Amino acid sequence: NYNRSRGQTVLFRAISGLDVAIGISRGISTELMSALDVPPDRVHTIYNPVVTAELAADSRGPTRHPWTDQPGPPVVLAAGRLTLHKDYSILLAAFAKLVAHRPARLIILGKGPLRARLESEAEALGIAGHVHLPGFVSNPYAFMAKASLFVLSSRYEGLSNVLIEAMACGCPVVTTDCPHGPREILGNGRWGQLVPVGDARALSEAMVWALDHPLPREALRQRASAFGVDEIVDRYEELLLSCTRARS
Repeated sequence: NYNRSRGQTVLFRAISGLDVAIGISRGISTELMSALDVPPDRVHTIYNPVVTAELAADSRGPTRHPWTDQPGPPVVLAAGRLTLHKDYSILLAAFAKLVAHRPARLIILGKGPLRARLESEAEALGIAGHVHLPGFVSNPYAFMAKASLFVLSSRYEGLSNVLIEAMACGCPVVTTDCPHGPREILGNGRWGQLVPVGDARALSEAMVWALDHPLPREALRQRASAFGVDEIVDRYEELLLSCTRARS
């Protein structure tokens, strides 16, 4: 089991050694070849099975949050553990630049060790009244469906399931061009803007553009369907059958 930047890969081993290695993104697959010295013809990329029927049903549920349940300024959403690699400090700095010119609100879902620090940073930036960190919520998909924009500010990822989930809920997205996953998910920027890691100004400008020029929600859902359970299971089945035939 190869784990880098929280990105999981699955290894199938036979008695004689490694038969197949599967990376959850092309970037992880490349690292896998290097780290385990696996020949390229034995490495395959199969994405995580992220999109389910349950996700779609949950996205239609209530948030029970006044910012999303009532009319008001657009809501920018982020979700994930409050840790360094998610780089919410950059998101707060970018959001401060955004609200200096237009009304907006930011909700960051999740819990983690940096909560107090992030709240202090929001206070120092003068945006505490526009930012809410509600902690863990059992149904983030309802928030994604009602938000105007989802932002991923990470320094690195393995694939970024949450980016796919937001798109599956029809939410426009902006993300850092971090290793690995976002560029693959967004088709080199076709389904959302990619900005350099750690660049608050570029992130703020991309957020403004996305709010003013949102992609059609149905187009985003269609793209996310490529990461559906049925599609990914078919890929695994095809690969496992080919391995079986090769060893018979």
